[in-house]
Amino acid sequence: MKKPPLILTNILVFIITGAIAFIGVPLWATYIGFDTAEIVTAIVLFYFTGMSITAGYHRLWSHKTYDANIVVRVILAMGGAMALQNSILHWCSDHRIHHRHVDDTEKDPYSAKRGLWFAHIGWMLREYQSHRYDDYRNCKDLQKDPVVMWQHKYYLPLVLATNFGITGLLGWLNGDILGMILIAGVFRLVMVHHVTFFINSLAHFWGKQPYTDGNTARDNGVLAFFTFGEGYHNYHHIFEYDYRNGIHWWQFDPTKWLIRGLSFVGLTHNLRRVPEERIRKARAAMQFQKASARVSQLPNADEVLSKIQSEYDLLIQKMSDYYAAKKRLMRVRQKCLKRSVERLELDYTYKELKNALSLQQEKWLRLQQLNFSMS
Repeated sequence: MKKPPLILTNILVFIITGAIAFIGVPLWATYIGFDTAEIVTAIVLFYFTGMSITAGYHRLWSHKTYDANIVVRVILAMGGAMALQNSILHWCSDHRIHHRHVDDTEKDPYSAKRGLWFAHIGWMLREYQSHRYDDYRNCKDLQKDPVVMWQHKYYLPLVLATNFGITGLLGWLNGDILGMILIAGVFRLVMVHHVTFFINSLAHFWGKQPYTDGNTARDNGVLAFFTFGEGYHNYHHIFEYDYRNGIHWWQFDPTKWLIRGLSFVGLTHNLRRVPEERIRKARAAMQFQKASARVSQLPNADEVLSKIQSEYDLLIQKMSDYYAAKKRLMRVRQKCLKRSVERLELDYTYKELKNALSLQQEKWLRLQQLNFSMS
């Protein structure tokens, strides 16, 4: 099968910036050196441009997980241009296709099923998607956003102005233009490229699948540290409209913290969250599936599977009862401030169901441990 033509522009960008970052910057550091201001600037711009992709391109525009003030949108659009990963419109179009056809080797632009190299960078080196470079039918909503269309129209000037103009100006103020461009411009750019590319590649190969095995996406706390919180990718692929990737307070997700932090001062709003009930049921379903697979070869498999099925069904039922009671209680609390008879009864029912669910959850977890040891 004939391979698509190479994209010379992309290849040259990756080769030239890579050579500067991995050869030129170390040589400069050895013989001339970088001062504290240059290193700090590189780190700040690394997080700014990286999270312009994750908070802006990804969670704001691709998935509409929250709404943002126009000032925030303009800043994120500028940071996205500085990250040099194509315009918002084009990036989001590719990403929405990825989610719709994840792992499809023909339709997914960066399908992990085509290998780690392809998912990481190979998909950008040839014209695999040349037939749809100007087809943005899946982004009609974004075409109504003036910030998106402004950035798309002036993408190349913005790339040059942000990558060379801003770093050049900062270098001039610091007394070393070239040194600043090298480390805060090119080296920072290459680092942002590859850590965000990890989301398409490593996050589909390395980690756990606690919520779904319907695709290759995986959760990995180590990757989350390097990808601004995007490493909880298994969660993201089943609940893509949640503004969080790391749903627990202790999970490293600076993108989530940024979005939430901006909401406190009114710059972001309508933050979308998946109901806890759906998350817990998805996790329990995967536990049930894995436990069933592990005991399927045991001599008494039918008996054990029947036990697992019974306890799982009971767990799901208790979850449904608990969350239904919680919703009813919240509605009553909103309607009446005083502790009415109805509210007291619902309070009691809610606590009883919560305790029952907690006990069943403990029983379910013990059963999982037993099944692992038996297998």
